[in-house]
Amino acid sequence: MSKSWDINDKRFIQIGLRIAYYRKLNEMTQDQLAERIGITSKYLSQVETPSCVQPISLKTLFAIADLFHVPPHKFLEFDKD
Repeated sequence: MSKSWDINDKRFIQIGLRIAYYRKLNEMTQDQLAERIGITSKYLSQVETPSCVQPISLKTLFAIADLFHVPPHKFLEFDKD
């Protein structure tokens, strides 16, 4: 039986993919980013993994946006399916 994704699951996946994009654009490892914003690299890995739906707090999202000098709304622009 395959997993049925709801709209919020898809949104969390897209947020994680955008975080991974900006992290790689800034040539940072998951360990480096996690350390800079005060989370574990295991948690960050779960957030960035498309097959894993991992919610993320606004506090964490804002910390990532601030670190990369990106407006937070960039992480919340969702693809239409």
